[in-house]
Amino acid sequence: MDINQIAQLAGVSRATVSRYLNDGYVSQEKRAAIARVIKETGYVPSQYAKSLRTGKSNVVGVIIPKINSASVSRMVAGMTTILNEAGYQLLLANTDNDESREVSFLRLFGEKNQVDGIILIATVFTPAHEEVLSGLTLPLVVLNQSHPGKSCVYQNNEGALHDITELALKKGTHPAYIGVHEEDTSAGRMSHRGFLDACREAGVEVPDRAQVVTTSTVDTGYMAAEQILHDYPEVDTIVCATDSIAYGTLTCLQEYGHRVPEDIQVTGIGDGDLSQIVSPTLTTVHPYYKTSGIEAAKMLVGLMNDSDTAQRDIRMGYELVVRNSTR
Repeated sequence: MDINQIAQLAGVSRATVSRYLNDGYVSQEKRAAIARVIKETGYVPSQYAKSLRTGKSNVVGVIIPKINSASVSRMVAGMTTILNEAGYQLLLANTDNDESREVSFLRLFGEKNQVDGIILIATVFTPAHEEVLSGLTLPLVVLNQSHPGKSCVYQNNEGALHDITELALKKGTHPAYIGVHEEDTSAGRMSHRGFLDACREAGVEVPDRAQVVTTSTVDTGYMAAEQILHDYPEVDTIVCATDSIAYGTLTCLQEYGHRVPEDIQVTGIGDGDLSQIVSPTLTTVHPYYKTSGIEAAKMLVGLMNDSDTAQRDIRMGYELVVRNSTR
C-alpha cells in the first residue's frame, strides 16, 4: 500500500493525500475520505520517505556510556517523557565506556537525515571528541558534564562529595577515598576535589595511600577497599565516588571482619535501588538524575524547533540520604 493507492481508493489526487499526511490544507470532505481509507487499510506513512520530504527524521540520538547503569536509566526515563510528548523517538547508542565508539556515534548521528538532535551523556572529552563536536551542525545537549560552548546539564559532584564527606567526618578521623579516573571531569576530578576540600576544612590530612582511583564497578570497589585496608589500616571512614564502588567496599569490609559502621563508615553517591537493601543500608547522595534528563530533553526540543536557541548551563541539585552505613 502506497500513497498512490490511498489516493485512488479515496477518490482524490496524490497531491491531496500528500498535503493530508503533511498537515496541509485539505477540505473536510476529502480529509474524511482519506482518513477512512487509511483506517480501513492500516496504512502507515514511510518515516524514511517523510524525512526525505521534510528534512526531519523525528528521531533523537542519545549516546550513553553504559546501558546497565542505574543513573543512566533514570536520565533516559526523564528525557523519554519529554521527547515522546514532543513527537520524537529515541535512538539509543551504547558505547560501553569506549571513547572511540562515542566519537563514531557522534559522527554517524551527524550525517544527513540520521537524527534531528543529539543528547550526549558524556564522561570524557578527548581531542577526537572536540574535533567532531566543533564540526557538528545538529542541535546537541551535553548531559552529565559541563562543556564550554554547548548547552549542558550536569551534576554538582563537587558539592555532593564535600557535603557527604563533611557528614562522615563528624564521626570519623581517618578517612579514605575511592574515586574514578579524573579524565571524567564531573564524577572524577570534581568529586575528588569535593572530598579533599571537606577534609582540609575539617583539619584532616589524607595521605596518598588512603586515596585510590579506579573504575565504577562493584568488583573494583572491593579491590580498592582491600588495598586501603592493607595500606592504611587506621582507616575509619571510606568515602566512595559512586554507589557501585560502595557496594564492593561494603562486601570487602564484611568479608575481612570489619563492622560497618562501628569500625569503618562507608558512603556512596547515586542512591540506586540497592542502596536501600544492602546491609547495612547505604548513606549516600541522591542526585536528581531523572530531572536532569527532563531538563536536557527540554533544551534539545527548544533547539530543534528553534523556539529556544539560547545556550544554557544547568547544574543540578542533590540531597543527602543518611542510612545505616554511617554512625
